[in-house]
Order: sequence, then structure tokens, then C-alpha cells
Amino acid sequence: MESKSILRVTAKLLIPLILLFALYVQFHGDFGPGGGFQAGVIFASAFILYALIFGVDTARKVIPAWVSRTMLAAGVTLYASVGIAGIVMGGHYLDYSVLAHEATHGQHLGISLIEFGVGTTVAGAMITIFFTFAGQDR
Repeated sequence: MESKSILRVTAKLLIPLILLFALYVQFHGDFGPGGGFQAGVIFASAFILYALIFGVDTARKVIPAWVSRTMLAAGVTLYASVGIAGIVMGGHYLDYSVLAHEATHGQHLGISLIEFGVGTTVAGAMITIFFTFAGQDR
């Protein structure tokens, strides 16, 4: 019984740090290793750790199926919208240069949005896959 409480206390300390690290990887991906895919997997791993320690039913209350499915759809929609915005603003699909007054600002904005869309989709997919294998995808 005592080892279970040690795991729960440790998880409560680690999960916020894991989520913070995921945000760091997400927003530092422009300038170094990392980006949307890696951040999405790290973000999802925090919820998977929570499910493993506190139980799948409890974790499903924290992040219901509609939330993970919304993450999937929102990430893909954001990715596609950035591409379409490039076309609407006079460029090509995923041409980030036209997204701002200066080409470099537009490229930074476009890449950040694309990476955020990828991260959201990957996190939603990993969470959905975990809960599907756990038999809790309702």
C-alpha cells in the first residue's frame, strides 16, 4: 500500500513537469531539436502516466473521449487552415511568407502554427490510441 502512495505522490510532482517540458519542446522546436511531433508525444505521456498510476477510469474523467477527438480534429484543421490562408493571401499552399508584413515573420508564424497543429494532433492520437487499447474509448 505504501508503494502505491509513493507512486501517486511522485506522479503528482512529475506530471506538471512533463507538461511544462512538452511546452518547452513545442515552442523551442523552431530553434533547436523538437517540435510538434515530439511535444505531442511528451504531452500525451503525462496523461498516460496519470492513467497508469491513478487508473484508466479516473484518467478518462480528466480527459474524456470528446476532448481527445476534438484535439485530433483541431490539430488537422489548424494545419490545413494555415495552408489555405497562404493561398487566400496570394501565395501557395503552406507558403508562410505571405502570412505577415515581413517574410521572416510570416515564416515564423506559419511554422509555429503548423507545429502547434501537429503537436495537438499527435497528442490527441496518442491519448486516443492508449484509451482504445485500454478498452475505455467511449
